[in-house]
Amino acid sequence: MPKLSIVIASTRPGRVGLPVGQWIDAVAREHRGFDEVDLVDLAELDLPFMDEPHHPRLRQYTHDHTKRWSARVESSDAFVFVMPEYNYGYNAEIKNAIDYLCLEWAYKPVGLVSYGGVSAGTRAAQMIKQVVTTLKMTPVFEAVSIPFVQQFLKDGRIEANDVMETSAKAMLDELTQVSAALLPLRRG
Repeated sequence: MPKLSIVIASTRPGRVGLPVGQWIDAVAREHRGFDEVDLVDLAELDLPFMDEPHHPRLRQYTHDHTKRWSARVESSDAFVFVMPEYNYGYNAEIKNAIDYLCLEWAYKPVGLVSYGGVSAGTRAAQMIKQVVTTLKMTPVFEAVSIPFVQQFLKDGRIEANDVMETSAKAMLDELTQVSAALLPLRRG
């Protein structure tokens, strides 16, 4: 029963990340490549910055919020990070959420849905690949990059164009395949 978790990285008030996350969540549920889709909003998760006294590789968590986050990540077979680009990079909240854990991320694929202005968040997407590969995650090539994201925002919802829809399907197809291929390593 493969499970996909979609992580909304932005926590800013008035953020575009929430409607982008809701859009990709609906696309993933319709895609049916995963039996379960979990929409994780880092604004709701509200993880403090690095408040665990032990290195995450030890899995000696002392706080309930970390234990809950660990269980949620552990139960997922693949991820989609919905992320903005801030000053040519990814935002602090997604880095914090990743760094809270270590072993829970291993051998799981990750797709990237980035958004922003002219660069469509692609610089942030490239930068985060260095982080996730260190944790033995596999970023898939297929991605959704949304330039000038505000043009797709209508009444608080994303109205995707054909390029976005096609890109999302390709990314989800690849996540499904790579997740299945990595399954023996996750069980190992």
